[in-house]
Amino acid sequence: MLVLSRQKNESIMIGDDVEIIIVDVRGDKVRLGITAPKSVSVHRKEVYNAIQQEKAEAKAKELKEQPVKPPI
Repeated sequence: MLVLSRQKNESIMIGDDVEIIIVDVRGDKVRLGITAPKSVSVHRKEVYNAIQQEKAEAKAKELKEQPVKPPI
């Protein structure tokens, strides 16, 4: 893990296309601005985890509902 210190209005670049800007710092809260191409999904981790869980459940349901082919 890379740990960086930044102050308000400073930014971090990830690759050539993703910029994370420190918008505000209030107590123990930090507000970030993220600029990324539309092809890059940006989610809070808890939202990302929920999406992954839904995808896994849908895949499991799809596999469960597929008819079983009888052996020849």
